[in-house]
Amino acid sequence: MAIAESGYDTLSAEELRHRLEEAEDTLRAIREGEVDALMVRNPRREDEVFTLEGDASYYAFMEAMNLGAAAFDEENRLLYANKALRELLQLPADQVDANHLRAALDDVSRETVIALMKDAREAKRTAEIAMLVGSDEMHLLLSAAPLQLGVNRGLAITFTDITAKVRAAAAEASERAAHSIINSANEAVVVCDVNGIVTHANAAVAAIYAGNPVGEAFADVIQLNLPMTGLLQADDIVSLAISGSSVQGIEATVPDAPRVKDVLISAAPLRVGSDKASGCVITMVDLSQRKAAEKQQLLLMGELDHRVKNTLALVLSICKRTASTEETVDGFQVAFSGRIQALAATHNLLADNNWSSISIAEVVSAELDPFVSSAQARLRVEGLDAMVMPRAAIALGLVVHELATNAVKYGALSNDTGRVQVKVTKNEDEAWLGIEWLESGGPVVQPPVKRGFGQTVITRSLQYMASGGAEIEYPSTGVRCRLRVPDEDVVSA
Repeated sequence: MAIAESGYDTLSAEELRHRLEEAEDTLRAIREGEVDALMVRNPRREDEVFTLEGDASYYAFMEAMNLGAAAFDEENRLLYANKALRELLQLPADQVDANHLRAALDDVSRETVIALMKDAREAKRTAEIAMLVGSDEMHLLLSAAPLQLGVNRGLAITFTDITAKVRAAAAEASERAAHSIINSANEAVVVCDVNGIVTHANAAVAAIYAGNPVGEAFADVIQLNLPMTGLLQADDIVSLAISGSSVQGIEATVPDAPRVKDVLISAAPLRVGSDKASGCVITMVDLSQRKAAEKQQLLLMGELDHRVKNTLALVLSICKRTASTEETVDGFQVAFSGRIQALAATHNLLADNNWSSISIAEVVSAELDPFVSSAQARLRVEGLDAMVMPRAAIALGLVVHELATNAVKYGALSNDTGRVQVKVTKNEDEAWLGIEWLESGGPVVQPPVKRGFGQTVITRSLQYMASGGAEIEYPSTGVRCRLRVPDEDVVSA
């Protein structure tokens, strides 16, 4: 390092000659590259150190740096880029200029660097850029600061590769997001590593496994019964997913589960940051409600099949017996149609109530409405709020239809003065619910000469149990019929 002083107002001739010799020696040393910096003492007696532009010692210092570094002059022209930067950005090994650096940056990164160099002329500034180097994305932290180059000022920029740090932060954020998604899922979610060991499990897994499955082998803690005759087991599902093959929608049972016994299993490879599977994600959807619905559907289908067969058998019986008692085709058509319509009316009521139970009042009203409204004074009903099951309702509907048809043809509803009373009776010591049909005010009643199908319907329809049945009487004042609905078919209040 050479030292030069300014100010010669008091020097003698000998001292001046000595100073000139020192100056010539300094210039020679600069020309021959023996000086790496120059200290100049200004008139205020302050020392200023200037590096010499193009000096080999300065370049050696840059080359010794582990970070990528570049020096620029006042016009933002690239003076030098060290080896670390050339390797980092895949620049030519030598003869690097501004065009090489500009070509290595994309438009966004280039604008960021230009803005950074402008802001860093007076003080140190930093910025981050992301760019493609080859086929890989690289994240760089740029730090720019002023640099004294001889008598001029320039700019030094260092390039620090922070790709690993950025990826680690992204992976951590992704991990937190994955945890959040897993924990918020309604279905049970289990994550396993490449060895089939559970690494994550959300709260919903507690319905399938009572303990903490983390750290245990999935096949050991989740005992699955799969409908594959033993060819597919729990560890096979894990192995398939880890190898890259997804498994979709396999029904299974978990016999030892505390709550959920039926599940729908899906498994997929877990890939984080690469194409290679680092484990697998297994979801288990609760099928309990669906299984219950399927069982209910099967029961309903069986019940529907049973009811349809019974109804068809009943229709055939009505058809046959009606045909045997009617003398003309027109008579058969009227009688048969009326009975089928009566049967349909009760069926409609039961369908509206999901084939559960209906009130006696609803049955009586549906069968009498074609003949007389329950609101008219000619019909009086009492205590008909009792509920009966479908079997009793169908039988009761046919009986009331026959009684109403007979009343319209021959009894109380065949004139303008007749009345019909329907009431419910119940005695504690009786195993049935009584219903009484009583006609009055109509023509004088004559007992039938022969027993027709209508009378058979009335007396036999409720005899499907020993406590059920009916008796019909024909006093001259009006027909009286007493019906017995078995207690088994009466819904308790």
